[in-house]
Amino acid sequence: MAEIAKQHWSAKRYARTAHFVPALGAPVLELLAPRPGERILDLGCGDGVLTEKIVAAGATVVAVDAGTDMVAAARARDLDARVMDGQKLTFEAEFDAVFSNAALHWMRDQEAVLAGVHRALKPAGRFVAEMGGHNNTAAILVALTAVLGRRGLDARRINPWYFPSADAYRRKLEEARFAVEEIAIVPRPTILPTCIEAWLDTFAEDFFGALPPPERRSARAEVAELLRPILMDETGTWIADYVRLRFHATRTD
Repeated sequence: MAEIAKQHWSAKRYARTAHFVPALGAPVLELLAPRPGERILDLGCGDGVLTEKIVAAGATVVAVDAGTDMVAAARARDLDARVMDGQKLTFEAEFDAVFSNAALHWMRDQEAVLAGVHRALKPAGRFVAEMGGHNNTAAILVALTAVLGRRGLDARRINPWYFPSADAYRRKLEEARFAVEEIAIVPRPTILPTCIEAWLDTFAEDFFGALPPPERRSARAEVAELLRPILMDETGTWIADYVRLRFHATRTD
């Protein structure tokens, strides 16, 4: 259950094809409202773009990510970044807040994640995050399911993502001893800086990795062709059907 997704995270590829992820993280950063002197854990820090903004607010930040290349990129920004599985956090009551952007939906064992976050927080510490929500990339998932199904694979078994509804995740937070201050689904159609094929290379490696190498390119092309009438506008711009789940919760004891 606690297996990490097989996705390979390349900091250079991420910066080229997915720089919109931290760029669109401003609302959740505002919800965090970091204060000078606070100690904050950035869970799933990526290449550290948003971590830098938290540091700039005067907080002391520890940034963790399971991707070694991403952690190296964060360290290159002179951040305290560490390789760590978010499902196996080792901190004990040392943070005023835990922050996470676009990372929680990659972690399959949510109970372990939430237990680790609760343990890492000081009493009454806050947990502020944004992740993929129910129906995030729904069209992309339908296309992936169809293309892999033609090849005898069940995309549901391969899917590395967890996209809950607000009610479902509220229950998980409350069961993990958090008081939910606010939680909401936020539809956010997202313009991609590149083509859908580049997005698939960056985020959907688990799906195509289940295929024999000679079939991966043609399968990717089939997915793109299915999505073209849905996600590409008349100017040739790809717009992904993103839906986010954003929340602010507080540790209770």
